[in-house]
Amino acid sequence: MKRLSLATAVAVLSLAAPALAESPFWPVQPKNGPVATELRGAWKSRGYGWIVQFGPDGAQLFHTAGGACYPDPRREPDPDGVLALWRAEGPGVVSLTGDAEGTRYTFDRLPNLPTDCISAAGWTPDRIVAFAADTFAELYPRSAERKLDWPARKAKALAQVGPSATEDQLWLALAGLLAGLDDPHVELHGIAQGAKRDLEPGESPTLLRVRAADPAGEERAWLQAYREGILTSLLQGKGRQAANNRIFWGRVDDVGYLNILTMGAFARNAAPDDPRPLDAVLDEAFAAFAGAKAVVVDVSNNRGGYDTISRRIAARFTAQPRVAYAKVPVGAKGPQQTIRVEPSGAVGFTGPVYVVTSDITVSAGETFTLMMKALSNVTQVGATTRGAFSDQLPKPLPNGWTLALPAELYRSADGQEMEGRGLAPEIPLVVFPEADLSEGHAKAIADLITKIREGAVGTAAR
Repeated sequence: MKRLSLATAVAVLSLAAPALAESPFWPVQPKNGPVATELRGAWKSRGYGWIVQFGPDGAQLFHTAGGACYPDPRREPDPDGVLALWRAEGPGVVSLTGDAEGTRYTFDRLPNLPTDCISAAGWTPDRIVAFAADTFAELYPRSAERKLDWPARKAKALAQVGPSATEDQLWLALAGLLAGLDDPHVELHGIAQGAKRDLEPGESPTLLRVRAADPAGEERAWLQAYREGILTSLLQGKGRQAANNRIFWGRVDDVGYLNILTMGAFARNAAPDDPRPLDAVLDEAFAAFAGAKAVVVDVSNNRGGYDTISRRIAARFTAQPRVAYAKVPVGAKGPQQTIRVEPSGAVGFTGPVYVVTSDITVSAGETFTLMMKALSNVTQVGATTRGAFSDQLPKPLPNGWTLALPAELYRSADGQEMEGRGLAPEIPLVVFPEADLSEGHAKAIADLITKIREGAVGTAAR
């Protein structure tokens, strides 16, 4: 899924900068073989709060913040999928990743595994609260700009718990620590006094209105109306729904329409980041878009997914490489990772493109929009995106509860930090009007397409 970071200097990316040849990545542990000799020992990540100990037979992951450390309680040796490949970056420095095309994580060699990581000291409620607070203080993006005083929040939360606090008291202290965070990548899940507890702040205002209008507090009726609005009203029964119902596409006369609900999970019998089911649908859709005056790409209801999928779709809309953005872990020193969009080589469309966004557009839906905005033929229409670009970093707590947070900063091609801000459109459009939540979306898109066909909509100047 998605992850992020912060560098000491803001570098403006050059759209004309050539891509340099890179050293290859190697398997951390070849099939049925031992871990690479060069990796054996302890390593600490730059950002992310990880320590990993490599032995001949595999890896053990630890979490660290504020000087505290504990082994990851999950059963998998690589629960976040970041320890599959490696390459040397210099003396005592390596990059680790789960996918050579995905996020790379920089680790520095340690002389040995810190004693705190193997300490037998119990994880009492007050220690758990302190660890959570220290994690956010060290890793949460743009805390100063968001006016988040983590030492003060930590002190207030610790005043509510002691070593023998109950699960209810611990939950209330952690919920208070996170109070007021409007961030869809912050989550807390656990079981307290036998009852399941969930804290997920940061829902979009549009979805809050949708749920408030539904007596059951669900989105089913709204999603059904959304689907019918596209297939029946907008595409007049001539559209297609495909890729595990995640993609709608069709033509409205001489304007193509592509709606993407998630960046992944395109087949029930494939891995969620498998691009093959997507490729087949895109081949068919783009063949149908041949000769179109323009294409509307609608990610106004996109709930995120995988950046590798976002990049694969964006690659269909460019004939030349483009620098899209850069990312760097919060608190880490070192080079940022630059993300480029390369032409796919498959059937595509390089004419005028209008990307439709809303406050629902989040995570990989936002990185897709950021990639598209780097292309000279693309104009963003709609409302500002949610502002949650970073990958979500899981932090399983020692008591079995799960915490998650963003831990990266994304920078646009012109050096602007995007986390917590979102991407504003060049052409504002109310996509989900409050007075017509059920049918307003299809009407708004139909009106946009009419204006495109009439030449009444401009394009972004780049």
